[in-house]
Amino acid sequence: MKLKVKILLFIVAVLPKALFADVKVNAIFSNHMVVQRDTKIPVWGWADPNEKVEVTGSWGKTAAVVTGANGRWRVDLQTPKAGGPYTITISGKNKIVINDVLSGEVWLCTGQSNMDFALGKFLNDSREPQYQPLVEHIRNEVANANDDQLRHIEVLQNTSLFEKQTEFKGEWISAVPNQVNKITATGYFFAKELRKRLNVPIGLVECSWGGTRVQPWISEETYMLDKDLKDYFEATRKEINETIKKMDAKDYVDADYEHALAIWKEKGEKGNKPKPTKHPKDDMQLPATLYNGMLNSIIPYAIKGAIWYQGESNGVYMPNEYEDYFTAMINGWRSDWNQGDFSFYWVQLAGCERANDEADKGWATVNDKLRRSLKLPNTGMAVLYDIGEASDIHPHNKMDAGKRLALWALEKDYNKKVDAVSGPLYKSKKVKGNKIQLQFTEVGSGLTVANKHLLNEAVSVNEPLKTFEIVGEDGKWQPAEAKIISKNKIEVWNAAVSNPTNVRYAWAGYPEGANLYNKEGLPAAVFSTEK
Repeated sequence: MKLKVKILLFIVAVLPKALFADVKVNAIFSNHMVVQRDTKIPVWGWADPNEKVEVTGSWGKTAAVVTGANGRWRVDLQTPKAGGPYTITISGKNKIVINDVLSGEVWLCTGQSNMDFALGKFLNDSREPQYQPLVEHIRNEVANANDDQLRHIEVLQNTSLFEKQTEFKGEWISAVPNQVNKITATGYFFAKELRKRLNVPIGLVECSWGGTRVQPWISEETYMLDKDLKDYFEATRKEINETIKKMDAKDYVDADYEHALAIWKEKGEKGNKPKPTKHPKDDMQLPATLYNGMLNSIIPYAIKGAIWYQGESNGVYMPNEYEDYFTAMINGWRSDWNQGDFSFYWVQLAGCERANDEADKGWATVNDKLRRSLKLPNTGMAVLYDIGEASDIHPHNKMDAGKRLALWALEKDYNKKVDAVSGPLYKSKKVKGNKIQLQFTEVGSGLTVANKHLLNEAVSVNEPLKTFEIVGEDGKWQPAEAKIISKNKIEVWNAAVSNPTNVRYAWAGYPEGANLYNKEGLPAAVFSTEK
């Protein structure tokens, strides 16, 4: 018996070292991966302290490093021009060979459910029959896709309130039968456009979670850089710690849950069964928890840029502050990646009917805050209100969403000529008597009134402009008339408003009838001229 105990103690003593002895890499460095072409990419992992690690690409480049005391290592490896497949070999006390590596363009895909939802989520019939052709289009896409040069890896959803995670579970898949349906739909159609024009491999790194606000995607360090954000973080964290202390106590009783459960049982167990109160450590909405639990695990994987589809959940949670949090998040990510101001493109939310006036105006407010965030360098925005579905917060037309995001990348990142990168963007206003004159950028060959149907191109029509509103000194918004007066200007008025001060456009969750476009067929962004 004593001998068995000694053997057991010996195993316990050496086990951590045994587990740490082999050279390991982050899961993103695995078979079928796509690396950013023609640059130096970080490759990192873990090994024994003071162990020499060598990383070699089959294209003829090598980098080596000796690990520090914590066993973490990183090298910067020069990548080849677009092509492959290649292998990457990582050597220390053991050897890892990563096969079928492609060199191309890598994009981060992030946000909430409209980025999170894979193609397979859009195969069921639409809620409104007029959108069924979009379902059929996606079904056909999934059935016939066969592009091994378009690849995708997803960081599985994970919360981590206090600690930054450095690893995740995931694997690279391709846009081929039995795999393509697992790829983010928005990201897929974005990548498909790049594939058409660039003819190089495209890698999508997805890090998204449905229903999430912007706040959990921001790091604690970023919160500390701004007084208002810091105050929010610290107040929230104080409340979190108090809740954790309460819920972790031995005598804790989930009184609210028990009460709701009792009522549910009294009513014959009809309707949804109540759920226990969520422990803060499992709450995906808390500040920094998704940055820690998901995003940090893939930083600083070399990327060309990022695409973002989020904001729905902030329509009813601090919509007026969205610009501050969103721009802080972008700046924080760029700082942490240490790749400079990499390209960051996002969408204005697709149209969707909201439950009440507060949610309706909050949706529009977030859209306007997204527009105002274009003040950051190397950013762009795709406008989507014209491809929404009134009854579905997850519209099927991810085809146009991906295309419109790709326009920015094609022109700004790859110097490819496109007709226009964006629809009209509000620039300035001038009050002239009882009218307000508005000037726009991104007008292409000129402003126009147009309608769009499903996947068809927008068509100019002889109709009045709609969904404009005007406000005077009394602060009451009124429907307004509007007309195009030049290539890049319109005039807005309401005869009953003699001293107008501001204009807004498409100011609703579902701005039905909004019809200001440029002649290249892209819709004008939701905006308010208020400061």
